[in-house]
Formats: sequence, C-alpha cells, structure tokens
Amino acid sequence: MRNCLILGSGRSGTSLVTGMLAKSGYFMGHNLSQETESNAITNFEDIEVNRINEALLAQAVPKRPRVIGKWVYKERPVQWQRWLARVPLGTEIPAIPSETYKIKKLVGTEPYCFKDPRLSYVLPVWRPLLKDNTVFICVFRDPVTTAQSMLKLSRKASHLQDLKLTFEHAIEVWTLMYQHIIELHRKEGEWLFLHHQQTLTSEGLERLRCFTGANTDSSILDSSYYKSLSINPPSYASQLVYQQLCNLAGYQDASLISQESVCNPS
Repeated sequence: MRNCLILGSGRSGTSLVTGMLAKSGYFMGHNLSQETESNAITNFEDIEVNRINEALLAQAVPKRPRVIGKWVYKERPVQWQRWLARVPLGTEIPAIPSETYKIKKLVGTEPYCFKDPRLSYVLPVWRPLLKDNTVFICVFRDPVTTAQSMLKLSRKASHLQDLKLTFEHAIEVWTLMYQHIIELHRKEGEWLFLHHQQTLTSEGLERLRCFTGANTDSSILDSSYYKSLSINPPSYASQLVYQQLCNLAGYQDASLISQESVCNPS
C-alpha cells in the first residue's frame, strides 16, 4: 500500500473516503476522533494531527483578542476552529521545530493515511517530511452544499458556536482551500481527484483502490449523507475552482453544464 494524505475542505466527503481505507491496515494516528454530531460516521482524524496543524495555522491567521474577542472579531477562528480559516494564496506558514518533530514521528509508522482539512493549507510544512511513496487524494463536492453544511455544523457543534461564520465566509473557505491544492500543491507528487458522488460508485472505489493499493470498504456508504444541492456556485471564483476540480476528477456536474461551463473528463 502507498502512504497517503487526504485533503479537501471540511464537509466535502473526506471522512467517507478515509473510512473506505480504514480497515485496510493503514496507520491513521494513535487517537482518532470519535463519532460526533458533525459526522454520521467517525471523521477518522487523529487529534495529534489536528493539533499540529492548528499550531501551524495559528501563525498565519489573524488572532482574536482575548478580552474584546468575546464581542468583536468573532469571525476569526480560534483553537480547534482553524479548519474554517481563510488563508489567502501566498501566505507563508513557517515550520515549527517542535511540530515537525511530531510529524516525523507520525510518518515513521507505515503505511500511513492522514486526513485533515487543514492539510489543504499546511501541506508545504509536511511535504519535506513525508516518505517518497506518499500520494495525495483530493476530495470535493460543490461549494454551495459544502458551505451550507459548514453553517449547519457551526450552529450545532459547541466548539464552533462562538465563531461568526456566514455563508459568504464558508464559500471563501472552500474556494481558498482548493485554490491552494490546485494552484500550489498538485504541482508536486501524484494526485487523485474525486468528487464525492464518484466515491458512491463502484468505479470510484476501484479508482481509489488502484491508486492507493489498498483494499476499499464500501460498507460505510450511505448516499443520504452526501446529497448535493446541484445549484450553481454563488461566486465566479468558486465556480471556476469547482470546474477545475471537476475536470481533474473526470466528473460532469449538470449545474455547470446548464450554464455552458462543461466539466470535461481529463
């Protein structure tokens, strides 16, 4: 099996893809998050991986003032909320020696498979520490459905309720994460792009199996958790990024076809 990292915006189906690989023998961390209100299935994220990436992102996103932050700047994510950060392209995220040491320990156990939305931003810190045969899987779904799922979770999860997340902010999170992947990260290494709808098919499972060399488990599939709204993205930037992702995944979305923005299979 090939070592792999799974990237993509939160609420985009990354947990489902990671779950398909969970029984294949991958090391996914020592302390996986348990099932919560945020997922019908466990999210298969290691708390140590999350903590490392939170520390890295804390250097790059504006901080919320400790005292007045209770009333203002509430759109700025704090600890455990930075998977909803908006990090512009070109933002430098420095390595932290104490955190790179932890990454080295994690990737010392092979084969590994780590998943965290924050990796969409901090991959450059991880990349020099990864084993040579590490591959990358980018999972996505349409930005409108994803943004609405983010908003629903932000109202429901206790650790997110003090974050002022708007629909426009959520769309920007989605757009920026995938811009980092498309414009920066995919220039190096082997990548598999999967629309979440593809993961619900035998063809998608086979692509995942062939790419990773791992056995895939379809027993956790439940398409009811992953319905798309099939409506057009609300901004030109997100529409352009979504079309690029569809092209890379070889997926056709009727909402893009309807406005003559066709996602042609690669």
